[in-house]
Amino acid sequence: MNEYMKMAKELSEKNLITNDGGPFGACIVKEGKIIGKGANHVLCNNDPTAHAEIMAIRDACKNIDSYDLSGCELYTSCYPCPMCLSAIIWSNIKQVYYGNTKEDAASIGFRDDFIYSYIKKLTEGICDKDVLELECIDREETIQAFDRFKEKSDKTVY
Repeated sequence: MNEYMKMAKELSEKNLITNDGGPFGACIVKEGKIIGKGANHVLCNNDPTAHAEIMAIRDACKNIDSYDLSGCELYTSCYPCPMCLSAIIWSNIKQVYYGNTKEDAASIGFRDDFIYSYIKKLTEGICDKDVLELECIDREETIQAFDRFKEKSDKTVY
């Protein structure tokens, strides 16, 4: 078994004992060294964003003192959910290895497909208000900070 996937698997299996969250684990590797790891902590942290991949990204960023994980690989026990996929992309990780599929996650009760369906409808111009209602308000006021950001000479776009 791949040594990094083994770490992700062990982190996921630990949660079967601790009940800190679902059976998910992940680690981030840079140049052959693990720089971050995480297990799902949704339940123990009362944080719906505390997925294994997010926890591993937070750990790696803290450990290398950067928000940019370019050149890193992520090993995760399961195909990342839409939130985690977004975080992986935002962190500039370009390679993800996963063990279980999103269908495997669905078979044990995790509802990623529900979110994929919502996003697909949004791309088709359909807002499923039974799931989430999105409405733009007060743009005239909120755009002012964006306009000022555009003019900053010392800005960092990430």
